[in-house]
Amino acid sequence: MWMITTALTLVLIVGLAVDLSGRVYAKQRAQDIAAEAARAGGQQLQGAAAVRGQAAVVDPAAAVAAANTYIAGAPGVTGSATIQGGTRVVTDTSTTYTTKFLSIIGISTLTVTGHAEVQVNRAVDGVAQ
Repeated sequence: MWMITTALTLVLIVGLAVDLSGRVYAKQRAQDIAAEAARAGGQQLQGAAAVRGQAAVVDPAAAVAAANTYIAGAPGVTGSATIQGGTRVVTDTSTTYTTKFLSIIGISTLTVTGHAEVQVNRAVDGVAQ
């Protein structure tokens, strides 16, 4: 009896370690995709002011489109992008991790999210303006 209990306990502990590390990986992936989508959106500036060096203002339509395109290119990840204040791109992503061992006790998926913000600034002589 002791051997069976110990074996089951070890299987559950190993399973918990495998599934929680898988969840951490999925969370990191969701976070990375959110960050890269925000970066892609932050590169979409209003051309005239940026070229003249007068301001760094995000082109809202192009930034949201670029960020959403990046998110759409990541399999199994959903998300959205918004523009705040004309210079900040905010992205949120979500994905699920399908468990390997926790499904034995009824937990078949774990949902994870990612969040990133990019602030676009204009710098003159190394000083943000």
